[in-house]
Amino acid sequence: MELLFTLFLVVLTVFVAMSFYYEHPKAKIPPGMSQRKKLYAFHYIMNFGFGLATLIEKIGITSEVHFLRIMMDGIPPPKDKHLFIKDLRFEKVKVRMYQPKMSTTGQRRGILYFHGGVGRLGSIQAYERTCRYFARKTNSVVVSVGYRLAPEYPYPTQFEDCLTATIHFMRTAQDYGVDPSRIIVCGDSSGGTLTAAVAQALVNRRDVPKLRAQILIYPFLQGADFNLPSYQQNEGIPVLLKERTVSLGLKYLNTDLSAVNNVLQGCHVSEELRLKYQKWLSPDNIPHEFKTRGYTPSTEQPFSEQVYTLVKALLEPVFSPLLSEDSVIAQLPETFILTCEYDVLRDDGLLYKKRLEDHGVKVTLCHLQEGFHGTIFLALYGKITSFKSGLKGLEKITKFLRLM
Repeated sequence: MELLFTLFLVVLTVFVAMSFYYEHPKAKIPPGMSQRKKLYAFHYIMNFGFGLATLIEKIGITSEVHFLRIMMDGIPPPKDKHLFIKDLRFEKVKVRMYQPKMSTTGQRRGILYFHGGVGRLGSIQAYERTCRYFARKTNSVVVSVGYRLAPEYPYPTQFEDCLTATIHFMRTAQDYGVDPSRIIVCGDSSGGTLTAAVAQALVNRRDVPKLRAQILIYPFLQGADFNLPSYQQNEGIPVLLKERTVSLGLKYLNTDLSAVNNVLQGCHVSEELRLKYQKWLSPDNIPHEFKTRGYTPSTEQPFSEQVYTLVKALLEPVFSPLLSEDSVIAQLPETFILTCEYDVLRDDGLLYKKRLEDHGVKVTLCHLQEGFHGTIFLALYGKITSFKSGLKGLEKITKFLRLM
């Protein structure tokens, strides 16, 4: 019996290994990038996880998304003697609040954190280390927002939950020792998308204080052009491959994945919209130094009304905050944007920076020359997973927060 079980495990491992080897593109990490071997290892471990999740769903153990959520949650950190940590509800939204135990002479700043995970993955638990870090290092009250996930709760539930939690916190900030004029929204990856969307939704509100700042950590900001220089240069660099970016986005929107190739080619954008977006998305708005690794202007593909109808949510400002109107952009608070050289989303951040600055919004850019998508999330899980770029990014974010 023991021999049969061992044999089963070996066959399962081989099957999953073959699955991710053939179904997932190989990594293409530039020779000049430091810690390449470590990133390769992480890439293949992650792909193994994706392959195993697919297999587990096929044989009926549990759903792919549930298994991936468990993986992302990881092992909880030990108790933190420096923080009061409690689970609350802001309206119907689950949150976890981190309050420093050290005494303070006045009210603290407040930080709302929206985790990444493309609307389907991630949790308060998965980002426990990140939120504890910011609370300790900046002596701030941090609120981690446990917004509901797709597909159980379809888009845009995630945005609505984040907005609800933010408004509740702004109205009750003083109950938690927080200065209402020093509230900051922050998020990474798709959490950065939610951060930008929440900040935009608040610009015309008169029933809550103004946000002090927004912090966008390698955010996804537009679903119109997947052929910007960063998408071309980094299409095969872990962890967010170009095709995976679109596939995950369409899964989040519960849209047929058959549209992936058409979306990658831009067939979902009409000529009218293309002309409108050009002033915001033109590669001419990206500094020359970010094109030195190569860039070829893409050839426009014929517009497909069918594809547009299928994926039009990709172009909504809630999903693509970079596509919001100038009247909204001009009212946004001071902004910190973190971009990574080896990330397909790099140019989303650079283009948003320009739009904000063109409208007089103060922007601090932190560009990690050795960075890749996910490096901040990995930085606090120990030496095995942390990269120098992630640690540097955390220091820059902390420095910015202390000035708020």
